[in-house]
Amino acid sequence: MELRNIAIIAHVDHGKTTLVDAFLKQSGAVRANARVQECAMDSNDLERERGITILAKCTAVEWNNFKINIVDTPGHADFGGEVERILSMVDGVVLLVDSAEGPLPQTKFVLSKALEIGLRPIVIVNKVDRQDARPHDVHSEIFDLFAALGASDAQLDFPTLFAVGREGWAVRDLEKDKRTDLTPLFETIVSHVPTPKREIDAPFAMLATTLEYDSYLGRVLTGRIHSGVARVNMPIKALARDGKLIEQGRATKLLSFRGLERTPVESAEAGDIIAIAGLESANVADTLCDPAVEKPLAARSIDPPTLAMTFSVNDSPLAGLDGDKLTTRMIGTRLAREAEGNVAIRLTESEDRDSFEVAGRGELQLGVLIENMRREGFELSISRPRVIFQHDEQGKRLEPIEEVVVDVDEAFTGVVIDKMARRKADLMEMKPSGGGKTRLVFHAPSRGLIGYHGEFLTDTRGTGVMHRLYHGYAPYKGAVESRIAGVLISTETGEANTYALHNLIDRGPQFVAPGDKVYKGMVVGEHTRDVDLDINPLKAKQLTNFRAAMKDDKQFLPPPRVMTLEQAIAYIQDDELVEVTPKAIRLRKRFLDPNDRKRAAKHAAE
Repeated sequence: MELRNIAIIAHVDHGKTTLVDAFLKQSGAVRANARVQECAMDSNDLERERGITILAKCTAVEWNNFKINIVDTPGHADFGGEVERILSMVDGVVLLVDSAEGPLPQTKFVLSKALEIGLRPIVIVNKVDRQDARPHDVHSEIFDLFAALGASDAQLDFPTLFAVGREGWAVRDLEKDKRTDLTPLFETIVSHVPTPKREIDAPFAMLATTLEYDSYLGRVLTGRIHSGVARVNMPIKALARDGKLIEQGRATKLLSFRGLERTPVESAEAGDIIAIAGLESANVADTLCDPAVEKPLAARSIDPPTLAMTFSVNDSPLAGLDGDKLTTRMIGTRLAREAEGNVAIRLTESEDRDSFEVAGRGELQLGVLIENMRREGFELSISRPRVIFQHDEQGKRLEPIEEVVVDVDEAFTGVVIDKMARRKADLMEMKPSGGGKTRLVFHAPSRGLIGYHGEFLTDTRGTGVMHRLYHGYAPYKGAVESRIAGVLISTETGEANTYALHNLIDRGPQFVAPGDKVYKGMVVGEHTRDVDLDINPLKAKQLTNFRAAMKDDKQFLPPPRVMTLEQAIAYIQDDELVEVTPKAIRLRKRFLDPNDRKRAAKHAAE
């Protein structure tokens, strides 16, 4: 059986995982009458809730005596590290582009990585059934993007298909061909993607590209066999990037991909993608090989993290009520395990060993990590995100810049350009994008975009769409305005009551409801002015023996503003923290005592 290895790459929400669903059904990997939920590859709970792919996953289908290994990759820029390492496993890529939105920042990112290593993409213009579809214009834009990224003549001669992944069909000619199934795509993959190079006679060697934990098998490392043959119980060793021996052991289990399942196999040859269990310390980017091999395989470098947060123990008065994993040791162990399997995350322990700095690609990536930890029973305190600066040879400070592509109605272009200018963004391009919308392209400092997305949705009445992508480092652009409003800070510990909150309505929107537990130093609302205000949300009505003829008027409170984890992280300032527990997300001051806050502010001013 001949072999083909491909990755499906695209911008977020352009239809990768839905297309893989159609692959599985039409290849026979999933029975026609089998009950398979939509986006079967998105097996993680968070992936299903958010409707995005977070982790790269492998599957395989068989078609006309060909085995096609398929890697479904994330589309969001924050998970770009997953895409970068996956490309070393495959010999071809299928690039999906939405027929209405056209190429977007992540399309450019994943395509540039594929072109760099010499892959020849197959292009699919997806969702051609949309009312605002413009497939032929998008096809021209894709060609222009290839040319702008320096594609070779062979890469510019890419095959193009038009498809609707949800309905499971693809055609080469949108006007003439019958829209029946994905056969044209299968045929294109088989003819266009080269057979993997097979050095079967050489010693076994494989570069580990993904890592996961199995309660029964332990560490499971997935990658493509570079050379030789892997057999169950064969002796293997792990080499680091610098050639240093990490450990020796045996391949206790070999797993090959078949549809949605991994099936045990006795052996696998060069070119195939497999998962190996049996080693205890090997990591992503390490080389698993025969004991006779001395040189490790070259691992691709990953773009550096640009954003960092501090993870520390939850020391609020309400600590320990919800979670059961509270200590620094438990938090450190969990973060170290995450950093092992996720090459885009960097972990640093503080000097006093009571907190950890976690650096990643963006707010969403770190937010997903925090959400996973709280679901596992952890309680944490999270600091405001901060960008990671670098310095050039002259010692000048450099900061990360992002390319921001915004699609908004023409009526909102003015307010978006104004808000972005305040955040030191440079407008690079402005053009109509169809459907009465305007596409704006900015180069903006990452620190200026922290917390802006919610404000952007408000300014555009929820109709605007924003996409971000790491662009590079550039000279520091100066101070950027942050949150203008102050906050309302509780001076007491207990349960908030209706009477007190009703009297505080004029002070600003509130984050708590009657009956919610609050504590001294907790942020319970936003002040209408630009200064913080200490308030008492527990103050009860004065009781007297005077009775009015009429009952007291009922006190109605507006619903509190409930923040998601990402919104809370983006909202806080440097002197504030987000308290994260399995059941609650609270905002608080770093120093709960007002006297400690005054001393810290005085020290910072000096």
